[in-house]
Amino acid sequence: MTTLLNTKSLTNYINGEWISVNNTTSVINPATGEEIVQVSLSDKEHVDAAVRAAKEAQKRWAHVPAPQRAEVLYKVGNILKERKEELSQLLTMENGKVLEEARGEVQEAIDMAFYMAGEGRRLFGQTTPSELKDKFAMSVRVPVGVVGIITPWNFPIAIASWKSFPAIVAGNAVIWKPATETPIMAYELTKIFEEAGLPKGVLNLVYGSGSTVGKAMVHHPDIRVISFTGSNEVGRQVAGECGRQLKKVSLEMGGKNAVIVMEDADLDLAADGIIWSAFGTSGQRCTACSRVIVHEKVKAALEERLLKKMEELTIGNGLDESVKVGPIINRQGLEKIKKYIEIGKQEGAKLLAGGYELTDGQYKNGYYFAPTLFTDAKVDMRIAQEEIFGPVVSLIPVKSFEEAIEVNNSVTYGLSSGIFTQDVNRVFKAQRDLDTGIVYVNAGTIGAEIHLPFGGTKGTGNGHRDSGVQALDVFTEWRAVYVDFSGKLQRAQIDIEE
Repeated sequence: MTTLLNTKSLTNYINGEWISVNNTTSVINPATGEEIVQVSLSDKEHVDAAVRAAKEAQKRWAHVPAPQRAEVLYKVGNILKERKEELSQLLTMENGKVLEEARGEVQEAIDMAFYMAGEGRRLFGQTTPSELKDKFAMSVRVPVGVVGIITPWNFPIAIASWKSFPAIVAGNAVIWKPATETPIMAYELTKIFEEAGLPKGVLNLVYGSGSTVGKAMVHHPDIRVISFTGSNEVGRQVAGECGRQLKKVSLEMGGKNAVIVMEDADLDLAADGIIWSAFGTSGQRCTACSRVIVHEKVKAALEERLLKKMEELTIGNGLDESVKVGPIINRQGLEKIKKYIEIGKQEGAKLLAGGYELTDGQYKNGYYFAPTLFTDAKVDMRIAQEEIFGPVVSLIPVKSFEEAIEVNNSVTYGLSSGIFTQDVNRVFKAQRDLDTGIVYVNAGTIGAEIHLPFGGTKGTGNGHRDSGVQALDVFTEWRAVYVDFSGKLQRAQIDIEE
């Protein structure tokens, strides 16, 4: 066990108490294969207890003025700043991403804390004229109640901050199920909330599998919102059950993101953007670039630059500051990537680099895969349509800007896209016509900032957004308020003076 942790076993946090569970499983460092800590595997009864605590706490928390609720988030942000390096190292241990990226992720949580704390003095509604004399009309945000958040392993603290911070500042109570692969960040963030003075029951942490804990949360009638980030398969199941119960649901799921490189692009800049987008976090981002749509005139030149830069990538344990690409999260993820390599070969794409697992020497006990580049992929190939979630990118040649836009939009996902060009007219056409929730110009497909909405179109989600002020829409309801100070009955649409 790492000396950075003060416990050998991660327990649930319900109603302000740390509660042990008999059934546990190991949390494995994907870089070394070593056990870091044991984590609880909870059952439905733990979810029920958490919901009971949250319901009682939320009634009181909603009556705390929003600027006072925000003070807790300011304290959380300051504690995160003080512990940034320690948290970053813990994140790298449980997740595998390189330390530089881990620091960036913790910074994202810091930024989100301060940003959402600011909403405690806004949470803006609207005032509007009434059609009747001596009558005032307005709309205000009100909390939904008890919300459930289900977070993934690839951004264990950033995505949690996107969901929990707006929910809490808006006056809700939270039930949180983190990914079983990366529970340490959940433990640390919950301790920070406790230290910051969040009242008991407002945040409840329940570890366990999606099939048990996640299912119990989705089916529980007193959890009125589910905010889920994960696979499309599970997301569709979540949406179906929430629809039957008429509860709100926010889904952020997969991506098959593309970088378009036109013939007038700065190819060195494009190569840098592609390398970062494709191989950062070992390709295990929903925004990772897995397709490069390149004009045929510059395809060979771009390939040459990409291959050269790929040779310079160092692979290994993310705690080593010189490493640029860390491990895959687990054996299951590794096997999925290997399967898609064989699919790509069978489909006729040309493998230019990588395509194999690393198993010797320092890689022996971890889960490592060489950064991989296919070329001459066709738009209908599975490697060009399906999410691989690994360090694999495919080049698709096109003849024109119009064809590039069409290829970009040909997948079932719609999260992120990028275009490299020096033509301002193409820039504006691209930001209009690319069917994705995020568009980057002369940059890769990753690098979202917390004060802008994050999410996608089509199969990526259901229209809601994480981060930005738009995140409040998930965790609040709109209430219309009419104040008639005329002293008499006035009927809307009827008692209007002609």
